[in-house]
Formats: sequence, structure tokens, C-alpha cells
Amino acid sequence: MKAVFLDADTLGHDVDLSPIEAVTGEMVKHPRTSPEEVLERIRGFDTVLVNKVVLKRRHFESCPELKTIAVVATGLNNIDQEAARAHGIRVMNVTNYGRSTVAQHTMALMLALATRLLDYDRDVRAGRWGQSPMFCLMDHPIMELEGRTLGIVGYGDLGQGVVERAKAFGMNILLGARPGQAAGEVDAYSRIPMDELLPRVDVLSLHCLLTDETRNMIGARELKMMKREALLINTSRGGLVDEQALADALRAGTIGGAGFDVLTEEPPRNGNPLLADDIPNLIVTPHSAWASREARQRIVEITAHNLSLG
Repeated sequence: MKAVFLDADTLGHDVDLSPIEAVTGEMVKHPRTSPEEVLERIRGFDTVLVNKVVLKRRHFESCPELKTIAVVATGLNNIDQEAARAHGIRVMNVTNYGRSTVAQHTMALMLALATRLLDYDRDVRAGRWGQSPMFCLMDHPIMELEGRTLGIVGYGDLGQGVVERAKAFGMNILLGARPGQAAGEVDAYSRIPMDELLPRVDVLSLHCLLTDETRNMIGARELKMMKREALLINTSRGGLVDEQALADALRAGTIGGAGFDVLTEEPPRNGNPLLADDIPNLIVTPHSAWASREARQRIVEITAHNLSLG
């Protein structure tokens, strides 16, 4: 096996790549690869490892020796899968590696929004606590999660991890049937159509892949259906939500808050509606929910196992 890793830096410098190197026997590592460099760097290799580098039909047409693409992540949006199939190229990805870290990050966003953690921290740093006529500040309403309803859209490994932790906070669970998915009972939880789910939830957390069916599945119409105090959490894919509609809804108080770890363009070199500094009760983190060292090492080990299967 002759392998090349086009964007090894995306896994960080604190992980051990030796499990993959032991399987491939020979692996060339590039820290990063620009679109212009892809074709030159994959020529002559039968196995290509990528995280976010885009591979298209023209790459496959120019590299008949390419047999395997190993995506060291879950999302496959950067691979032209139809073209890969047409050229007999096996595409593999990694699942079930980030349950703990993504669920933890999801709960952190939820808790920070519910307790207005960042607002109170800013107030203290601005000296408002020191100016208070009483012992505390109560300027921002706090939501208790116990007894509240959490809606989960995408009840796979990550969604299930969030449910486990939310139940420890005493939350009630409902599942949402994403576009094209049937309603019904799953693990004793009700999975109901989105139009029924949205008005009922206090927190909505998204954990599904970005497809043509799920793109912008939460837009202005859906946001208006939610409770005014409801929270929206997205640690999945940026394109699931119409970001301009969400920015407008937060400014207008249509919903209570939002926590996002993902945006439609990453990194957001061209700006983004959610990066404006006048949006209340919004937390945006830089696609870091997946990135615990433990999770990144699991990616390496799972990728090595997948490659060893031949």
C-alpha cells in the first residue's frame, strides 16, 4: 500500500499516527494541501487520506492507480462519491469516534446559554457587579433544564450521547424526523415530524449530516414555530440552518439563544451573519467540538483498522 495524507495537520500534532503507518507501510504526510496541489500530490499513490481536502472527478480521471480514499472524519461532502464509484475507488470514513467530546461540547453550549454564563461574565468584567445595589446580578433570565424538553434531530451515535447526558439533567426527550425520515418510536422515544416538534421543544439540538434534504431545514419559517425562549444548538453542520434567518431571529427575540460549533464556510474568511457583534445570546465556537486528543487518536485507530480490512 502506497499512501499519502494530504492534510495531516488537521489531526493536530499530539496524536500518534503510527497505527496508520504500520498498516500502510509507506505514508507521505503533508501538513496541508491547497486545491492547486492536490493532483500533483496524489499521483502515483493507491491510497489517499484526507480530512477536508476536496477530491473531484478530474482527480480520479488523472490517477487510475488510486484505489482507496480514507476520510479521517465522518463527513464525506468533500468527496465526489459518484465519480469515485464510477472509477472503482473505495471511499471510507470514520464514525463513532466523537460521542464523548461532541456530546460534552453540546451540553456546554446548552448550559452556557441556559445560565447566560457569558453575559454574566461580561457584566462582572465590566464592573457591573461591583456597582450592584445588592449582593448579586439578575439581569439575564436563567433557564433550568430540569423538566424542559430537548428535541434531537439526528439520533445516531452523537445524538444518543447527548440524550444520555441530558437525561442526567432531568430533561424530557423528543426526536425529530428530519426531511425524508419516517416518524415512529425509537428506543422508547417518540420521533415526530419537525412541524410538530418545533413548537414543543425548549432546546433543539442538531446531529444529522448535511444533505440536499437537510440543507437549510431550519429557516425563518421553522424559527418562528419555536418558543420565544427556546435554544438552538448545532454541533453538526453549518448548512443545516439558514444563518441569516437565525441572526435575524435572535435580534428580534424570536428565539432565546443559539450555540453553534459549525458554519457554512469554514474557516469563515468571507464573514458570516452569525459573526456580527450585535447578536444577543449567541455562542459560536470554531468547529472544535470534535477535537479532544482522545477523539482524534480514536480517528487514527479506526482509520488504521478500516485500511487493514483491505
